[in-house]
Amino acid sequence: MKNKKRWLVVGLAAALAATSLFTGCGKKDDGKGSVYYLNFKPESAEIWEEIAKKYTEETGVDVKVVTAAANTYEQTLKSEVAKKEPPTLFQINGPIGYQSWKSYCADLKDTKIYSWLLDQDMAIKDGDGVYGIPFAEEGYGIIYNDAIMQKYFALADKAVDISSTDEIKSFETLKAVAEDMTAKKDQLGIEGVFASTSLKAGDDWRWQTHLANVPLTQEYIDKNETNPAEIEFTYSDNYKNIFDLYLNNSCTEPAMLSAKSVDDSMAEFALGKVAMVQNGNWGWGQISGVDGNTVTEENVKFMPIYIGLPNEATQGLCIGTENYMCVNAKVSEADQQATIAFMEWLFNSDEGKDYMTNDLGFIAPFNTFGEDEKPSDPLAKEILKYMADESLTTIPWNFTTMPSQTWKDDFGASLLEYAQGSKEWDQVKTDMVAEWKTEKQNAAS
Repeated sequence: MKNKKRWLVVGLAAALAATSLFTGCGKKDDGKGSVYYLNFKPESAEIWEEIAKKYTEETGVDVKVVTAAANTYEQTLKSEVAKKEPPTLFQINGPIGYQSWKSYCADLKDTKIYSWLLDQDMAIKDGDGVYGIPFAEEGYGIIYNDAIMQKYFALADKAVDISSTDEIKSFETLKAVAEDMTAKKDQLGIEGVFASTSLKAGDDWRWQTHLANVPLTQEYIDKNETNPAEIEFTYSDNYKNIFDLYLNNSCTEPAMLSAKSVDDSMAEFALGKVAMVQNGNWGWGQISGVDGNTVTEENVKFMPIYIGLPNEATQGLCIGTENYMCVNAKVSEADQQATIAFMEWLFNSDEGKDYMTNDLGFIAPFNTFGEDEKPSDPLAKEILKYMADESLTTIPWNFTTMPSQTWKDDFGASLLEYAQGSKEWDQVKTDMVAEWKTEKQNAAS
């Protein structure tokens, strides 16, 4: 399960925001086709608009980009594909997503974009066909402000005997550090150790998907399973422990969390109000783009999400992909070819690769990218560092094995009830396990 080996796939995206972006002056009937990309990452919407405009200027091919609202990608896609001019390029979240959209996915096995994959086994395949192309490797963990951490470790009265964040290698140590930092938050000039545990509907994906992936992956390993019809939530106590640590050492009281968004959390970190926040490398733009940002690039670092799992001393970050591009098989041949050409430009032209690497921060899984074409933002650099460390074991992204968005949303709602004190943890676990079974059965029927 080393991090240079084949990924286990994927799951749900980061939070989505409502916006529609258009480039070009409408579909042209000139025989060369056009592109309509339905994007699900709101933090990158403006960049995609710029990319679309640039490509149109270069090629004369119209490109339209629309970004779905929070947690509405599936329903937006269902709505858009029914229109006269549907998306020509869309995304699925791995094998489960493919099962829902297989009739719309064109076979890409003969395309250059597929031939450029560093590991073709990463693609979504069905029989001899290739129907989904991964286009970014990403990672998440606990992002920390090293300046605040160094200030803590310099305290003469600190309660731990370690002297740097690099020495945190277990949940036990993380807990001791976090609780001591909370006791000394006035000395450190912070409002809390962790940013707000955002539990606003649509913004709870960091907990019901990303955090849940950590204990569920260990359960899969223990049982030698990859897509179970039932789970026991074996490591629910471990989940509860880290979740409680976030809640009890945060800048925001649990009763207020239903109104907190991911943007709020990232702003708290960017403004130096907190020392840590759980998120992924895509969050750099949210940090650097905050007015009044006080966190310098050299102080933005990652550590793994320690929850007390076996062998956690060698645990790495959660690294994988949730992004699979698909070409709509039901649009005209001209639009399909125009869309494939657009994809090839993105991942092979100098301008396209520059956008992918330096503007979007993608760690692209294609052999068309040289060593000097890696993203330079601090969180992407951290991901690359962890990927290169053969002593660490990556936690793969198993999001695509989660039963449904309904399951995730209901689990998130239960977590909010627990945080607010209106639901016992045992009931959270019972409901989560029971609904997993039900949703898996519904999907199979």
